[in-house]
Formats: sequence, C-alpha cells, structure tokens
Amino acid sequence: MEEVLLEMKGITKEFPGVKALDNVNLRVKRREVHALVGENGAGKSTLMKVLSGVYPFGSYQGDIIFDGATCSFADIKQSEKAGIVIIHQELALSPYLSIAENIFLGDERAKYNIINWDKTREDALVLMKRLGLDENPNMPVNKLGVGKQQMVEIAKALAKDAKILILDEPTSALNEKDSDHLLRILEELRDQHNISSVLISHKLNEVAKVADNITILRDGKTIETLNVQRNSEGIASISEDRIIKGMVGREITDRFPKRNNPVGDVVFEVKDWTVGNPDDPDRKKLEAVNLNVRAGEVVGLAGLVGSGRTEFATSVFGKFYGVDISGKTIINGKEVVMDSIPKAIEHGIAYVSEDRKEFGLVLIESIKENTTLAKLKKITKNGVVNEHEEIVIAEDYRKKFNVKTPSILQLAGNLSGGNQQKVVLAKWLFTDPKILILDEPTRGIDVGAKFEIYTIINSLAAAGMACILISSEMPEIIGMSDRIYVMSEGKITAELAGVTATQEEIMRHILSN
Repeated sequence: MEEVLLEMKGITKEFPGVKALDNVNLRVKRREVHALVGENGAGKSTLMKVLSGVYPFGSYQGDIIFDGATCSFADIKQSEKAGIVIIHQELALSPYLSIAENIFLGDERAKYNIINWDKTREDALVLMKRLGLDENPNMPVNKLGVGKQQMVEIAKALAKDAKILILDEPTSALNEKDSDHLLRILEELRDQHNISSVLISHKLNEVAKVADNITILRDGKTIETLNVQRNSEGIASISEDRIIKGMVGREITDRFPKRNNPVGDVVFEVKDWTVGNPDDPDRKKLEAVNLNVRAGEVVGLAGLVGSGRTEFATSVFGKFYGVDISGKTIINGKEVVMDSIPKAIEHGIAYVSEDRKEFGLVLIESIKENTTLAKLKKITKNGVVNEHEEIVIAEDYRKKFNVKTPSILQLAGNLSGGNQQKVVLAKWLFTDPKILILDEPTRGIDVGAKFEIYTIINSLAAAGMACILISSEMPEIIGMSDRIYVMSEGKITAELAGVTATQEEIMRHILSN
C-alpha cells in the first residue's frame, strides 16, 4: 500500500454567514500529482489556505496530518518549514531582483548576516538545471517570460526543501508550450525527486493528462476522488466530461451553447491598423491589420501569446497601447477618431480586459460601485450620484447575470473569478456599447461559470451587438465564433469560417507567417 503523505480530515471553515468548507477530506500520497478541481467558490483555495497556514490553527475545525504528524500551523512560515509550499496564481517575485536573489529571498545563503554571492549563484544554478532553466542566474526576473517566471517560483519552493507543492492555476497565463513544460516538471519532481504536487486547475485536459488522482469539491464539500489509470499510449481512463459531471452535479452535453440569430450589416471595421512598439519605436507591434464585425456576430481572434491580439484590442480602445498609431476605425460606415478611452466609450466600444483584477475592477469597492463606474454620468445630476438608481441598476445586473453574492454591497475582491467576470461584463454593458471586445473572458474560471459567460455572450449577439472574442483556448474560439481571424507576429494571416475551422488549420496559419 502506498504511503499517505498528507491527510486533511473533516476540515470545516466558516466565514460570517458562509460555510466555505463543510467536513472536507483530502488524501495525497507520496510521489503523486493530485488534482483538486471544482467550480469557482467550491472551496479549493480556502482548503489550501488552511493547509498552508494562511488560515491558522484554531480558525477552522478538523485535522491536518502531514508526514505522519498532526500539524497546527500558525502561519505560512511554519507550514513551509514542514515542507508544504504554495505557489499562488499571482506570482510572488520581485521583478528587479535577479533569478538567484528571488530563489533565495528570505532564505539567503549567508553567514554572520553577510550574503555569500558565489554560493547563492551556485545553488541557484543547481535548482535551475533541475527545472530546465538555462538563463544567467544574475538576470532580473522581469526579463523572463511568464513560463520561466513560473519555473523560478518552483525553484524557490525546492530551495525550501518542499515535500509537497501546491500550485494554484499555474498554467492560466501560459501558452501551450510553457504549460506542457510545467506539467513535465511536475512529473519529473514526482518520479525523480519524490515530491508530490496538489494541482488546482480549471484546464481539465491538463488535469486528465498529468494527475494520478482527482479530488472534486462542490459547494464546500468533498464529492469524490477519482483514480486515474492510463493505457500504454498514456490516455487517461477519466474523461473531461466525467470530471465536469462531478464538478457541476450534472452533465454538460454541449459546452458551447448554440447561437442561431441572424447576422446583420457591418458595425465595426478597422483598416490598415498599424501600431508601433512603445518599448522599441522602430519596430511595429501591429502591421496593416484589417478586420470587420457585423451586428449579431461573434468574431474570434486566434493566435499565440504575443501575436498582437491584446495589443490590437488595447490600441483600438482609445489608443490605450502603442505609439505612432495609424489606420482607420469605422463605426456604422462612418470613420471615427478614438484617441482616448472616454471617446471610445462614447462611440460605443467596450473592452473586457484579460486581467480583470488589475484593469477590470476596483477590488476594494462594492459590486454596486463597480457596475456603474465606467459611465457614472448616466446616474449623476449636478455632480451627485443617484444612489437609489445605482442600487436598482446593480441589483438588476446581479439577477440578470446570476452573480452569486449575498449583496451588491459585497466587495468585488471577495467574489470568485467567475462572478468577478460577470461584474466586469455588467460594468461595460452599462455603457450601452455597440461593439464589445472580450479579451480572454473565461481565463481562470470553471466550466460551469464559462457556460454562463458563453450564454451571456450569445444573448448579447442575439440582441444585435458586435462581439470580438480573444482567446488562447482554441476549442473556445471555434465553439463560439461565427468567423475567425488568425494573428501571427502582429499580422492577420487568415480569415476562417467558425463552423468549418479546425485547431490544426488555425495552428497552420499561426505558424505560416
């Protein structure tokens, strides 16, 4: 019988008015990758915060047994000392320090309070080699891509003699190549170094690819743990649909709801859109981009990270990004100039950014205030906000979009990812847009919340809105788009019909430039 490394028994955690965890159980063996899945708000992150000491002993009920000993962690330092290291979705790196400095930050290679820089670099190189990082250890981490920054985070964990790694959505911001590399690292740590991992992820294809066991949480309770077997070709015995059924309590037979509304005339057109790189004005970030969107149409924008999709959206939306911008933006047949975000909003463009926490919401403000923030003048008279009207509007959007919250006075930062995204959508729809640009609208949210977001997008298209959908998930682009533009290195390389497009065809055009 394989030895159990971690057992969490009967974990119950309550907040005022909410039972976040209700008698949850989790068992992780030595030498395994254990996936923890569930919808947003299911309790995954709360459970890991209990394990890592963010929620200290005494603030929850139940037992944590790690490496044969019952634990009562008072803080993160104690859990790390025991060998439990958590890597959060938002990377905790100091951007201007070197790779080596970040790896040993707080655990410096020092004697008599004097840092031994030679040993710091030597030890860093050992850890970096284990993870396939061949950069100079003196390089500042802000010069690395997100995938390699993730490797630095794992190196930090290994420097603390981790016995178990907890990774919260580690691939949410990674491209497919970097994601595959990270998953291989987890397998190598398991097989070669006896380090177990708890992987929290909404990317169920990755879960099925790498996990040995999958524990499913729903509404703060343990639903089941699935053992994953693989055949000689590495195909998992557990399908994504089987995982989804456990997560949502039902089968979702079609993850992309059908849309049959008629498509109207061209609402939005961009011609010869060229944008300079603000970090290197001699280089073009976008070059002669042409596209159009019709009323009631969802147009997908496919491409790899760095292909120019987000730069296109942010440069069109009030020239928020870029230098030396040239080209035309045409709305309903008339050329318009949008050289600021307020002008873009006035002309009927809304942009749902890929980073909802940094650009989409004011996390320390309520749902009510976030909902009306982008166009306060609609409910303002003589400089005074009509608070009663604001409450009515926010409550209406809460019901319409099924935002799961006890009150519109709840702070946006306390909502799950899926519910935060619904509030962002509400904020921009309050501006009465004609054109809606959605940049990675389902990043970091679960399959049930994704379906609700897709349904909202479809209802907006059915009402005649022109939608541009940017996504790194090809099944999402294909499943939701009427037409697809493919981008590569700042250029449009193909225009495809959504109904006949395939992942292989899209990838061929991505790599053709």
